[in-house]
Amino acid sequence: MKKLKFSFVFIITFLLFTSSSVDHEYYVSVTKIEYVKKEKSLQIISQIFIDDFEKLIHERYDRSVTLAVKNESEKIDVYIEKYLKFKLDFKINTQDLEFNFLGKEYKEDIVYCYLEIENIEAIKTLEIKNEVLFDIYQKQQNILRTKINGEDKSFILVSENNKAVLNFD
Repeated sequence: MKKLKFSFVFIITFLLFTSSSVDHEYYVSVTKIEYVKKEKSLQIISQIFIDDFEKLIHERYDRSVTLAVKNESEKIDVYIEKYLKFKLDFKINTQDLEFNFLGKEYKEDIVYCYLEIENIEAIKTLEIKNEVLFDIYQKQQNILRTKINGEDKSFILVSENNKAVLNFD
């Protein structure tokens, strides 16, 4: 079963990163979460298809903006940060913590959003809720890949099951 789950995650991740067309039939995001003990920070990279994120921004905030263009509106970072703060939640050691939005960059058809939670001495428990794009795509899946305290774990979140909880006691 574990091998099957790994294969599924690998195939979805491969499709996400090898897609070069604007249209795609999979609605997937990948969020990588790593605890860097030396820096006492949880570093997060959320990868979302540009066209999906643009559709969301048009429906929620502003139909006039376009992502990944040369003279992109400065409002886009505000919209992305606002949306991610609404759809991503992190509890570390049962405490709700907010992340800092560090910025974004575009590579091919993916927007990479860089986030960080600072001043974390140790992680005993981590709860992650990821509802990114569930409000516009019924079949959206959000893959979480974590590296915490030397342990690698992966999860697939769907709208009916949007949380992952990890214990490190």
